[in-house]
Amino acid sequence: MITSEQYLDSLRKLKAKVYLFGKKVDDVVDNPIIRPSINSAAKTYELAQNPRYEALMTARSNLTGKKINRFTHLHQSTTDLIEKVKMQRLMGQKTAACFQRCPGLDAFNAVDSVTREMDDELHMEYHKRFRDFLKYVQEKDLVVDGAMTDPKGDRSKRPLEQTDPDLYLRIVEKKNDGIVVRGAKLHQTGAIASHEILVMPTMALMEEDKDYAVSFAIPSNTEGITHICGRQSCDTRKLEQGNIDVGNCRYGSLEAMIVFEDVFVPMERVFMCGEYNFAGIIVERFAGYHRQSYGGCKVGVGDVLIGAAAQMAEYNGVAKASHIRDKLIEMVHLNETLYSCGIACSSQGYPTASGTYFVDLLLANVCKQNVTRFPYEIARLAEDITGGLMVTLPSEEDLRHPELGKHMQKYLRGAAEVPAESRIRMIRLIENLTLGTAAVGYRTESLHGAGSPQAQRVVISRQADMEYKKKLARVIAGIEQE
Repeated sequence: MITSEQYLDSLRKLKAKVYLFGKKVDDVVDNPIIRPSINSAAKTYELAQNPRYEALMTARSNLTGKKINRFTHLHQSTTDLIEKVKMQRLMGQKTAACFQRCPGLDAFNAVDSVTREMDDELHMEYHKRFRDFLKYVQEKDLVVDGAMTDPKGDRSKRPLEQTDPDLYLRIVEKKNDGIVVRGAKLHQTGAIASHEILVMPTMALMEEDKDYAVSFAIPSNTEGITHICGRQSCDTRKLEQGNIDVGNCRYGSLEAMIVFEDVFVPMERVFMCGEYNFAGIIVERFAGYHRQSYGGCKVGVGDVLIGAAAQMAEYNGVAKASHIRDKLIEMVHLNETLYSCGIACSSQGYPTASGTYFVDLLLANVCKQNVTRFPYEIARLAEDITGGLMVTLPSEEDLRHPELGKHMQKYLRGAAEVPAESRIRMIRLIENLTLGTAAVGYRTESLHGAGSPQAQRVVISRQADMEYKKKLARVIAGIEQE
């Protein structure tokens, strides 16, 4: 395993093609807008080296027998699935942001199990190729972007029906030694912080869509790949002097659009090439793992937000008010309900043909369905406790101004024993978590990440076994025998 400093050095050497605000970024590590997201990923390395967290942050590889970062591990038991959720909660607590490595971890486990099932049926060597790739990732302790979401264009049309066929990433040429792909992947959390990209199809496909049934891994600095950074609310505050107005002083998250312009992928890195019957399975597996993840990461960030709201109540002098206590209790109740779902779907997991454990799919989707709702209420209650100053507060420059600062210090004080700056910092943190750059990784991502709400409801409907439930009712009512 490598240290956080070695991770930062490896990104400096990578030299991926990255654009931000229409300009090429030559050094992503020291770019002030990108750096907070890289700090979040670096935290996964730092905690793995810390004896206090080592047991949770590391695992023993089933491929090599070596100790590895848990973010590169294939789950070998329900304990592994539970430890994953606990690790994600810890990471959320330590960064109050998205820490970049979950999509890759979930992609590893999805692709591993599906390639084994593909090979069992089709007698290919996709599974061996994938495990060779994962051994490399574990040995180098790499960050890998799990890339699934295509642009999709007109959602009422299938890939081949689109006016532009590149709106779903596809194979445009097959060669003896590899394939050539073209298209894009959107909403790629952690792409800029990643060494490799692990691509998967984005939906169930039919025979006529077989060119879109493709999975592969490729270094993120490969020729033909361009990363275009996404914008976030309040992102240019990171360019200002000081660290108050950014809210989160060190950590953050960042998404990107990844464009593939006729990118060559060597055959040893290809894990699906036209096997359309397995596209839907890989989507379902990845979505199941990723929806499980939200029962950990969002809960950890929720812990920080709840703590900030409780601290804000003290700073405002209202901590003893019964309605404030009731709101904080409700925030905890909602947050722990999310965690309970993440633990539940993990504890009910089971082994796939490859030996890699998969979650209970129904409970994982119930977990994510709750995540589309509860963080919004947690955020609303935090905003309620904080007060309107969260959206009318003057800037840090005003606080530091030789004339204006004294007014800020005098009139923005709450409880007499609390410095105005402490109150301002806590307000900015809550703003960051509910409205600012962190809201991308908390509030909005809670709705759309790992699939929008309707995607979970479709799976819940399929997994609910309504016929069995109806039979239970008929037996109890005496309509038929058991």
